[in-house]
Amino acid sequence: MVATSSGTVHSGSAPAGAATRVAFAVITTLFFAWGLITSLIDPLVGAVKGVFTLSNLQAQLVASAFFAAYFFVSFPAAALVSRVGSIRSILIALGAMIAGCLTMLIAANLAVYALVLLGLFTLAAGITVLQVAANPLAAALGDPKRSHFRLTLSQTFNSFGTFIGPIVGAHLFLNGIEVKPGAAVDPAARAQALAGIDTAYLWLCGMIAVLALFFFFFGKRVIAAAAPAASGTGGIGAALRSRWALFGAAAIFLYVGAEVSIGTQMALFLNDDSVWGRSDAAFGVPLLGFAMGSDGVPGVSLQEAAKAVAFYWGGAMVGRAIGSVLLARVSATKLLAAATAIAAAMCVYVAGVGGVTAGFVALAIGLFNSIMFPVIFTLTLERSSASSEATAGLMCTAIVGGAILPLAVGSLADVAGYAAAMLVPAACYVVLCAFAFAAGRVAAR
Repeated sequence: MVATSSGTVHSGSAPAGAATRVAFAVITTLFFAWGLITSLIDPLVGAVKGVFTLSNLQAQLVASAFFAAYFFVSFPAAALVSRVGSIRSILIALGAMIAGCLTMLIAANLAVYALVLLGLFTLAAGITVLQVAANPLAAALGDPKRSHFRLTLSQTFNSFGTFIGPIVGAHLFLNGIEVKPGAAVDPAARAQALAGIDTAYLWLCGMIAVLALFFFFFGKRVIAAAAPAASGTGGIGAALRSRWALFGAAAIFLYVGAEVSIGTQMALFLNDDSVWGRSDAAFGVPLLGFAMGSDGVPGVSLQEAAKAVAFYWGGAMVGRAIGSVLLARVSATKLLAAATAIAAAMCVYVAGVGGVTAGFVALAIGLFNSIMFPVIFTLTLERSSASSEATAGLMCTAIVGGAILPLAVGSLADVAGYAAAMLVPAACYVVLCAFAFAAGRVAAR
């Protein structure tokens, strides 16, 4: 569906044919790229905690710096997309991401934590513009009735990136890094972690540059031919006046906050002695144990735990693949209600029961996170009275939940432990379940 400048929505003539399919594939490459970059935050939290000797709250500033960009940049991004179009906005976004990677290289070589935060903010600013431009575009490239399916399919490739990121980050950032109370970081391990950060963001810089060249010489023509026309106005005021735009933004705030809080704390949680820190149970699970790669020392080290985080994001990848099929047959609101209710119950289990089994349950939450973002996004676009650009801008602003809620979870973890901190995302999922039921009672515009 395409929103007009007056705020109404109509289906219009859906783009069709080979150009549309190629355009959708090109856009989906961006979903993979920002998924990979975003999931590097999880092992990076553990790395900076050890390298710079930080508390849980201080280490979570990594997530806050990254996701705060969504708050500050999303509305300007919506105006940018409305003014210059999706293609130029994407090229500007990729340029900002390259600048962010270069700042991370400087931060790693100078070992300055403040520069790490600045680099992540700049990188995320570019990703924010990508989100505002690419999410509505992926939903719009085809039959409006299948918008949930298309965005969920694109998010599946996003999850493939998030699956790879923690494994790569754990390998590069966390070799020899330990953060348990009383543990000291070896200077050689600290230097190796900083070198790993340098290597990771150097390669990312090159990958983004290749994507930018691809879009400039090829993607620009393809997407311009297949994409629907822009609505012609950012309409930020209309988004703020739309009850469903605000409701959807609140849902995105809680969803991203919950997902990021769990992901960034996961390695520290699994490494805790009350979970897997003194247990080898995880190595008995064939695929999981292989990915973690036991170092022969009893228990799960921080590096091994960080590699396991890939299965949290991998669950989202599998869930989105399954969700892409289910959404062609099952009501999006019913599927969202079921997923959020199960995720809430799993968080309560982790907080209340704990132990070795809680580690496996926590990793499995990713499976039920899978369809939440694309379904919330498209349900809101369908019901908002504001333009698609303005509604997307408001929802992307709400991704700042990934900056705020991890601080609350980190603070609670410092006081009551990692398991008890899972009650925060549990409460978020309960509200999201209410959003799903409310959306089911309102017809799409």
